[in-house]
Amino acid sequence: MDIVIDFLAEYQGRPSHELYEELCARGQDLPVDSVLVMEILSRVEQHFGVRIPADAEAGRSLRSVWAFAETVYDTMQAKESHQ
Repeated sequence: MDIVIDFLAEYQGRPSHELYEELCARGQDLPVDSVLVMEILSRVEQHFGVRIPADAEAGRSLRSVWAFAETVYDTMQAKESHQ
């Protein structure tokens, strides 16, 4: 989750802790811009060498920052368990 928040905060030019506090204050359904999420997704895939599948579950994860971060985390955990 932290890496997604870090990338989003960097993209927005603000400290990570501010974005995290906003997420906590506004709840898990804080929406994320679809263009921005594609940029962050690309960075996460490059940084960690993972691939987020283009399926219905991934599509649902793009609805909020929290859901997107959980999908990234789950994908990274799955990759580690297969190594």
